[in-house]
Amino acid sequence: MNDLEKPQDKIKKPSVNKKVLGNLIKNQWFLLLFVVIMIVVFTGVKNPRFYNKDNLLNILDQISVLGLVSAGATILIISGNFDISVGSIIGLSTCIMSILINKNVSEFNASIIGIIVCILCSSLNGFFTVLFRTPSFIISLAMMGVYHGIALSITGGIIQTIYGKMEGIAGTRLFDILPLLFFISIAGYLLVHIILKYTQLGRRIFAVGNNPRAAFLVGINVDLNRIIFFAINGFLVGIAAVLILSRLGAALPSTGSGLELRAIGSVVIGGVPITGGLGNVLGTFFGVLLMGVISNSLNMLRVNPYLQEVFYGLLIILAVAVSSIRYRWFGAK
Repeated sequence: MNDLEKPQDKIKKPSVNKKVLGNLIKNQWFLLLFVVIMIVVFTGVKNPRFYNKDNLLNILDQISVLGLVSAGATILIISGNFDISVGSIIGLSTCIMSILINKNVSEFNASIIGIIVCILCSSLNGFFTVLFRTPSFIISLAMMGVYHGIALSITGGIIQTIYGKMEGIAGTRLFDILPLLFFISIAGYLLVHIILKYTQLGRRIFAVGNNPRAAFLVGINVDLNRIIFFAINGFLVGIAAVLILSRLGAALPSTGSGLELRAIGSVVIGGVPITGGLGNVLGTFFGVLLMGVISNSLNMLRVNPYLQEVFYGLLIILAVAVSSIRYRWFGAK
């Protein structure tokens, strides 16, 4: 009987468990979800107040603005671009909206103008990137100072308070439970997911990120599409600016400072390689969620706020290392 065995029968087939484990490792969002659950359990054991409903809703509130900025950053990074002037753009937009509202412009009109400002600023970054054939990182670094300077000029560096206006967005709870801010953020993720997965524009994002030269040779207008990518990013950043003004009720030129780095960090943690060409918005969502949960947990555990910055930096380095291993060993997408 043994002599009749076929050679292929003797080959050991990978177990179902190993196959499942391999597939899970390929999906960084699952790893992030696992880490989030572990942190939630650990923090809850150390400080039961973490499970308080108000605290959990506060986490959703906090990640809403970062979520929209990160969704826009996902498109740019997949396409091989960066916009590190996002914080300054938000500062300029919120200051303009506050000034307009204080001049009796309706909240809706002021919000539309604020969103348009963000679209124009981000599109300008894309235009200069294309015009001067310069990496978007350098262009947006220069424009960061330009936008911040304009905001300082029009405000004189003085805080612009809107005295309780625009509170409806931040204060609304759907079903008297979940914050409206979070649902708006989820809508932003869905928009980016649809663009990346189901549209021709999404295919161009991946094509340009993978190989701009090859994309050009197959007929894609790389320069025009890059500007479009930046414009979409500006639209999402504009909505984020409206949300942050609603939450704070005031604006400064420094409003939004640091958001760009946290957004890039969230995208990288979510599994999008810095080199572009790969990634998805689901990973970004869990990257943002992880950032929010960690921030809240460290506060609950009374960790020194200065050490928190160290932890965020190490987290991003760890995420880059994990992504590198996934793409090299498992060919994750």
